[in-house]
Amino acid sequence: MKDLLRLRTSLSEETETLLNEQIKVEAHSSAVYLAMSSWCNSQGFDYSADYFMKQSHEEREHMLKLFNFVSDLGGRAISPEVTNVPQEFDSFRDVFEKALQQEIFVTQQFNRIAGHCTKTNDFMTFQFLQWFLKEQVEEEYVARRALELFDVIGEEGTGRYEIDKAVRKISYDNGGDE
Repeated sequence: MKDLLRLRTSLSEETETLLNEQIKVEAHSSAVYLAMSSWCNSQGFDYSADYFMKQSHEEREHMLKLFNFVSDLGGRAISPEVTNVPQEFDSFRDVFEKALQQEIFVTQQFNRIAGHCTKTNDFMTFQFLQWFLKEQVEEEYVARRALELFDVIGEEGTGRYEIDKAVRKISYDNGGDE
């Protein structure tokens, strides 16, 4: 029976497993960013709270994009259980350090899946992943620039207030290559 079900999808079992793992990574990222938004809001960093809320929505969209891809190809997308979401952060800077670490981890996971696809000649999934790989360039850039604000502006005096205001202005311009 399992072999018959596998014939209904062009996804290999291993690729489907990797994509379902990525669905969970995206869901976890969305939950972490939501927690970061809440923490920033409770500390009075309104612009950063909005920034992380937007990031949370984006990660959920990424999760659904993966979920729909697996389903559209006849696979079985798994609605993930999300656990171990941190609710407390050591400092304003710590939130942004963890955000950059999260984005780097997500990039590593997409690279792992893309590597698997090239090894198994799964060009359809590999092509699908191109959007995510390109998106990760932007995600890492923005997270890195936000963290750099702490060194450029500094946290003393009104520094955190200025950092909070500057976060909303960070954008990624890949040279107009869209």
